[in-house]
Amino acid sequence: MDGSFSLVLLLLFVWCLCSRRMERHAITAPVAFVLTGLLLAEGTGALDLAVPHETVKAIAEVTLVWVLFTDAARLSFRAVRPELGLFVRLLGIGLPLCVALGALLAAVLLPGVAGWGALFVGAALAPTDSALGATMMVNPDVPARIRRVINVESGLNDGIVTPLVVLALAGVSTAEGTAGAEAPGHAVVQLLIGTAYGVALGLAAGWLLRTTLRSGWAAEDFAGAGVLALALLCYTSALAFGGNGFVAAFVTGLAFGTVHGAPPRVLLYVEQSGALFSVLVWLVFGSLLLPDVLAHLSWQAVVYAVLSLTVVRMLPVALCLVGSGLDARTVLFVGWFGPRGLASVIFGLLAVEELDPSGRRALVPVVGCTVLLSVLAHGLTATPLARRYGRAVGAGAGPAGPAEELPVRGMAAGGLQRLRRHPGKAP
Repeated sequence: MDGSFSLVLLLLFVWCLCSRRMERHAITAPVAFVLTGLLLAEGTGALDLAVPHETVKAIAEVTLVWVLFTDAARLSFRAVRPELGLFVRLLGIGLPLCVALGALLAAVLLPGVAGWGALFVGAALAPTDSALGATMMVNPDVPARIRRVINVESGLNDGIVTPLVVLALAGVSTAEGTAGAEAPGHAVVQLLIGTAYGVALGLAAGWLLRTTLRSGWAAEDFAGAGVLALALLCYTSALAFGGNGFVAAFVTGLAFGTVHGAPPRVLLYVEQSGALFSVLVWLVFGSLLLPDVLAHLSWQAVVYAVLSLTVVRMLPVALCLVGSGLDARTVLFVGWFGPRGLASVIFGLLAVEELDPSGRRALVPVVGCTVLLSVLAHGLTATPLARRYGRAVGAGAGPAGPAEELPVRGMAAGGLQRLRRHPGKAP
């Protein structure tokens, strides 16, 4: 085990040395660590992550908490206001349609999946992850407005579907007999408590940090570590109060960012910590989850994965953007760049921990297969499609007036700053 742990640390450092060069060749961190984990675990046997299930679950939960919190906290109203109508369309209409269509397809196509299980598949595979197309997200060939729309949608949809995933898992557990009949109702109560608690904690924490920074009581150098602790605090304390910790983390982030304004320097520490754990999750996915997924893979799961990345994503996007003023080429571009990533992997890991073997075999392989195809397809097409789309529409398209640029999950701040100084050069 010590040798495997040292190998993981070595892989992290090696990626640090060559990450920017690899991303120029469309090899993002998810692609690199998923394939590396699979190769080292199954191909050579050099990587043996025989860690307890509780450890895997803890890593998944902490990663999801930090991702939900930071994705929500960095989205101030000023940042989203220029394209607010598009966000309402994508998140208020497109996302529910995507969940519903995904659940319907799962119930029709996947054997042994119906009801709560179908809802879990539809909800778990609805959130998108801009990190899988990170090279596209910082490519100046793509209009800033479109990059911002995809980025903000990715930052919010995982938090929005989390209650549905929690409710679906409770329903599946009830159907399996591993939880009482009251489990779905209890899950709803937990979601309501988590929401109320998250609002109160986020507003209070945002006001306190803003006030103490302005008055000189708080040191800005330590603010990042404090916010890192706050993100975990909202999760653990919500559980102690009987609420759902994931929803509390997302709502706390929204409230905190609204009050405090959450400048990048305050959130940077949390984002970097989340990025580190995200890489570990991708490695665990490749070395532990993916081999089991491939062993129980069916043709129905492969067909569903292909349809999930195309029809299930692109049709709702096209319907919700009718009348938005975007041309057909842009609608197709936004629809295609809806990669399934970190949130879906973590939802799959949570299902592994909470469901019995029969439930896992019915649900987890289709989630894993969809994410694997997305990692490869979106990672490899990000650069060429962004270049082609940018040439077709012109990078000058964008909203009237200045708009705030947003960091991309998993990308260093330096890359964005370099783009601002040299808008004609990709990082």
